[in-house]
Amino acid sequence: METFFNNLLEFFFILIGLQLVYTAFKVFKDVNNSKRIGTSLFWLDLGILFMFGKVMPAVVSGGLVAFLGVISLFKQFEISKFTPVKQEKLEADAKKYGNAIFIPVLALAIISVLLAFAIKESSKAAIGVAAVIGILLAMGIFKSKPKEVAYESDRMMQAMGTSGILPQLLAALGAIFTIAGVGDVIAQMIGGFVPEGNRLAGSIAYVLGMVIFTVIMGNGFAAFTVITAGVGVPFVIMQGADPAIAGALALTAGYCGTLLTPMAANFNALPASLLEMKNPHGVIKEQVPVAVIMIIVHIALMYFWAF
Repeated sequence: METFFNNLLEFFFILIGLQLVYTAFKVFKDVNNSKRIGTSLFWLDLGILFMFGKVMPAVVSGGLVAFLGVISLFKQFEISKFTPVKQEKLEADAKKYGNAIFIPVLALAIISVLLAFAIKESSKAAIGVAAVIGILLAMGIFKSKPKEVAYESDRMMQAMGTSGILPQLLAALGAIFTIAGVGDVIAQMIGGFVPEGNRLAGSIAYVLGMVIFTVIMGNGFAAFTVITAGVGVPFVIMQGADPAIAGALALTAGYCGTLLTPMAANFNALPASLLEMKNPHGVIKEQVPVAVIMIIVHIALMYFWAF
């Protein structure tokens, strides 16, 4: 069963790669895109990585990832212009379909969770299965043709732009930091000013460490391994804190950092881009008060609940 779902996961990666190659083709044909060569190469490169990353030599994959950075560094990436849907049509469709527009989205979430619970081996590919079912439901509800699905997928892909690959890159960065021993370095730095045996200071250092490192990396999961090894274990857990409670609070403290950083592209940068907000950091600006309050709450919970 596990082998089947591993192969299914690779199938979904290939599907994503094909969509990226299609986007590269569409960009290359767009004569109005002043940087169509660089942009189409970016999407083609990313598509190749998704489709053949598992079988390619690591040095080749690394070279292709580096090439993505080169394209961005020399500003050879540009999002194509799409004809906006008329407001009248949007309002008419909203009245016609009502709350039915939420069915595909809710189906994606519900099916993926149920599948992962029902068949534990499916957790890797559950979201892919649910996404395909969600697309089929959307096509049935809205009477969409495959051509429209491809067009809208291309539009969404291009709207995300280079920010769309940040989650993968940041997750890999977290693993690299762990292997490189960044946690040990942080532990030595923290040990210089956190009083030994001071539970309150340890709680503050653990929570703020998770927040700051998540802001830097844009990924609470990536920050968790590094900060827990460098700060959580020696300054909190070894002082008598419950590992389960302390670990859970540390991870949710990291989410406070997610609210404050553009590096969390899928939460903060992409919504601003997709909604065409005038201020690219508008989402973050609205989240700052909530984040500050929750950071204080986490410090209190870490000190009074974990110990």
